[in-house]
Amino acid sequence: MTNRPFRFAPLAALLLSAGLCHAGNQAAASASHSGLDLANHDPSVRVQDDLFRAANGGWLKNTEIPADKSYYGSFIKLRDLSDQRVRVIVEELATKPQVKGSVADKIAAFYTAYLDTAAIDKAGLAPVQGLLAGIDAIQSRGELATWLGRMQGVVNGPIQLGVDPDFKEPLVNRTATWQGGLGMADRDYYLKDDDKLAKVREAYSVYLTELARLSGEKDPAAAAAGVLALERSLAETHWNKVDNRDPVKLYNPMTPAELAQRAPGFDWPAFFAGAQLAGIDRLSVSQPSMVEGAARLLDSVPLASWKQYLKLRVLDEHAVVLPRAFREARFAFHGKAQTGATEDRPRWQQGIGEVNGALGEAIGQVYVERHFPAAYKARMLELVGNLMAAFRESIDGLAWMSAQTKAGAQAKLSKYTVKIGYPDQWRDYGALEVRAGDAMGNRLRAAQFEWQRQAQRAGKPVNRKEWFITPQTVNAFYDPTRNEIVFPAAFLEAPFFDMQADDAVNYGAIGGVIGHEISHGFDDQGSQFDGDGALRNWWTEADRKAFEAVGARLAAEFDAYEPIPGKKVNGRLTLGENIADLSGIQVAYKAYLRSLGGKPAPLLDGYSGEQRFFLGWGQAWRSKAREERTMQLLTTDPHSPDQFRANGPAANTDGFHQAFGTKPGDTMFKPGEQRIRIW
Repeated sequence: MTNRPFRFAPLAALLLSAGLCHAGNQAAASASHSGLDLANHDPSVRVQDDLFRAANGGWLKNTEIPADKSYYGSFIKLRDLSDQRVRVIVEELATKPQVKGSVADKIAAFYTAYLDTAAIDKAGLAPVQGLLAGIDAIQSRGELATWLGRMQGVVNGPIQLGVDPDFKEPLVNRTATWQGGLGMADRDYYLKDDDKLAKVREAYSVYLTELARLSGEKDPAAAAAGVLALERSLAETHWNKVDNRDPVKLYNPMTPAELAQRAPGFDWPAFFAGAQLAGIDRLSVSQPSMVEGAARLLDSVPLASWKQYLKLRVLDEHAVVLPRAFREARFAFHGKAQTGATEDRPRWQQGIGEVNGALGEAIGQVYVERHFPAAYKARMLELVGNLMAAFRESIDGLAWMSAQTKAGAQAKLSKYTVKIGYPDQWRDYGALEVRAGDAMGNRLRAAQFEWQRQAQRAGKPVNRKEWFITPQTVNAFYDPTRNEIVFPAAFLEAPFFDMQADDAVNYGAIGGVIGHEISHGFDDQGSQFDGDGALRNWWTEADRKAFEAVGARLAAEFDAYEPIPGKKVNGRLTLGENIADLSGIQVAYKAYLRSLGGKPAPLLDGYSGEQRFFLGWGQAWRSKAREERTMQLLTTDPHSPDQFRANGPAANTDGFHQAFGTKPGDTMFKPGEQRIRIW
């Protein structure tokens, strides 16, 4: 799950009726099974000692991470299921004649061209020569700025742009800058003195050298060294992941003229004109010191060095549609060195990812028709309604919050929007040109089509019906500027959501997820936005201090978790997700009890309803990861490793200790006065 506070943080909507749905008893009575995956539990592990391993230990012992994956578990299995379903849809289109120029024809041509690696190999570097020639033709700093603007969405240059709701005026779309330009996952890979990160740096140097050699550079090692040095200089200007979670620091509105004065040395008018944004009157500069530093580098570093850098950036980012040697070099770094995978993903699955990115909502229409019955949406609305009611009650019951701030919280909650399954309005792909047999061209035109769609909305009203995730995507998110939570169709499958299962496990799994996303509106980031999506302080000073004090306790708790010897979780980086997990499970548990209507849940599979709730939560986080991937996530990801997401929130929840009768000496036991309760 992703909290989507900003477009760039790749990063993660509601029933607001007064009446509450109590469908839980009906569902439980007709459930065909409990929803517990007992075959993959580990009876040798006591829940009181380790919920995650008790619920998943059998699976952990018997499951090998597939060679083409760095991480495997509930989310990845659902992603694979979605990809398989989309593959059927796309290949049906590809094997039948389609009306030329139709969306179906575009989907088929895009996918077929991507799969034709023989044609890609035969074409050599010809399909990318246009981009490389454009770089060669740059003769001035102004032309460099124009090129960087024109390549928004196509090449990850040092200054990235996006168009999203203005933090203070969320009904208006405005341009914002974001730091970019690095070939490795984060600034820490360039700057941090760490043995594991140093190995990745070495592998990156080898990769850049190979790209330079394959593209015909006379001195590949020197070219790679120069690019790596330039990227390190860029990394030194980048903000760290924790600072990038602070919306107040990130919101810096100014005019283009004010930006040019603050960050001289770069031709901003040429940059914005190249990006089709010449007419903007205001923008937000997300990391001002980074933009100032990047402008200095763009002015002082020799033009030849920038051109060499851009060539390798292009080759790296589009290696998937270049000849085999490029694809293999790319996997050796991005796959094996950074994540630990030993085989690349099957070409068909890569192709599904590409066509989903280019024409995702068109495919999503068919996906929803085949795989998302209306009953699923109705059941989700019932669950959401109960979670919302429980959250309202939780706010009213907070001992540490004043009546004034509670009123603000209730006002925000009352304005939540829900988006379940699929959008009501589908995107129009009529203007996207797709050519048979042109994998590189299709990829570039799709990126340019998407950027043009964004650029055209700058300064215009926000379309709050728009989705930023396709129905076939396995994820969920909260967006504070729209004050909405979003649950795509592909995510609403077991082990998160099972129409045939008893309510207890559904509330523990998808209920916890719903509670998680609702809670993002009240985490350390989301709580700074009001119910209309505006960045505004609606808290009293004392309440904000009390909230931050509880958050500090939670951050300290996660700081102590150590998934790799000597490598610990960053409690500040993961604070928002940890607050959402903690509040999510606690509110979902209240909602589950509420759904029972005062009646006891049946005993199923030897467990009470309350116990099944927490086992459902635990098995939803089933996963295992290679060490390289874990290291990458510890460095870059705002989510904690899954075993801690399962156990940490449960250990802080009174209902868990009551359900399993924990006592001093149990590993997961935590005295009541030490349990952290936020919402």
